[in-house]
Amino acid sequence: MTQTTTNSNAIRPFQVHIAEEEIIELRRRINATRWPEKETVTDQSQGVQLATIQELARYWANDYDWRKVEAKLNAMPHFITEIDGLDIHFIHVRSKHENAMPIVIAHGWPGSIFEQMKLIEPLTNPTAFGGNEADAFHVVIPSMPGYGFSGKPTTTGWDPKRIASAYGELMTRLGYTKYVAHGGDWGAIVVDFMGVQEPKGLIGLHTNMAGVIPADADAAIWSGNPLPSGLSDEEKKACAQVLENKFAYAAMMGTRPQTLTGLVDSPIGLATFMLDHDWKSLALIARSFAGVQEGLTRDDVLDNISLFWFTNSGISASRIYWENGQAGISFFGIKGVKLPVAVSVYPDELYEAPKSWAEKAYPNLIHYNKLPKGGHFAAWEQPEYVTLELRTAFKTLR
Repeated sequence: MTQTTTNSNAIRPFQVHIAEEEIIELRRRINATRWPEKETVTDQSQGVQLATIQELARYWANDYDWRKVEAKLNAMPHFITEIDGLDIHFIHVRSKHENAMPIVIAHGWPGSIFEQMKLIEPLTNPTAFGGNEADAFHVVIPSMPGYGFSGKPTTTGWDPKRIASAYGELMTRLGYTKYVAHGGDWGAIVVDFMGVQEPKGLIGLHTNMAGVIPADADAAIWSGNPLPSGLSDEEKKACAQVLENKFAYAAMMGTRPQTLTGLVDSPIGLATFMLDHDWKSLALIARSFAGVQEGLTRDDVLDNISLFWFTNSGISASRIYWENGQAGISFFGIKGVKLPVAVSVYPDELYEAPKSWAEKAYPNLIHYNKLPKGGHFAAWEQPEYVTLELRTAFKTLR
């Protein structure tokens, strides 16, 4: 990984190159995996099924080509700049259309810039993707602190609020005086806090994991207490969906991230942990490794996991859960955004945010839409839908 160095506030060009020795060592470690016995159930209720991870390992060791994706990465303009004492890596692609709207796009865990890269061409070059010149965006996609090619924090405090502040500074540093923000997973929480902080130039947000659960319902969900009375059927369903996901990974990373040393020592340990985010996404990924062409490809999944492996970021990426817990921030609760907000709801998201809650959580709700297909990693799985939603959501703010 190479970059041009200069003063700390500068925007430094960056390119990716993983040494061949590291690729060879990755394959050796995959082939040396010590496997557990098969699960004792016929479904994924015990976690990632042995057949899925063994097929992933076979493909990763024998057929997967990192150099192919490395070339795709280096075809994009990458940069690094130091913000609040930490290097922040980002992709920055400007549209050829002069009146394009700048947008910062925020990823989450276990995502990365790969999760959002499918949006770049449709957003920056809309006339080639069913849109017109008025739909164009200038696109900025940062890597979260501790993720990918961004720096790894060496002190505490990098919670979603601090990341939100850093992203606001990044857009200012890039010279954007009017821009919007979009996010999913942690990225949704980060852009919500950008909306709370209202950095100069930010005029609106789009989220596909809306933070709309009222405080009393949110507290009841996590404590196991009865839900508040008076909830609609749709609101009760949303609460039930949150509980369905168990969030075992979040409990571990939120309390003992440093204990997860296996994530930086074993590529298959890392891959297995990253696959088990939520049951619907895991089922989708399992189908892809079983040969079903749907949503994510095998290469999509391994591009992301390989990035975590080569950047040794299994633990550094986990710490945001600990930081969030220390800050007492709710995953899905209301943050207090007053700026214009657009909400897209996908059927396989962790929970389907009811419009009744979205209208209360975001008093300046400018767009709400339920999509027919897609899940938690919407931009990765269904980039066409996300592109259309972003075009529609921000049309009135241009």
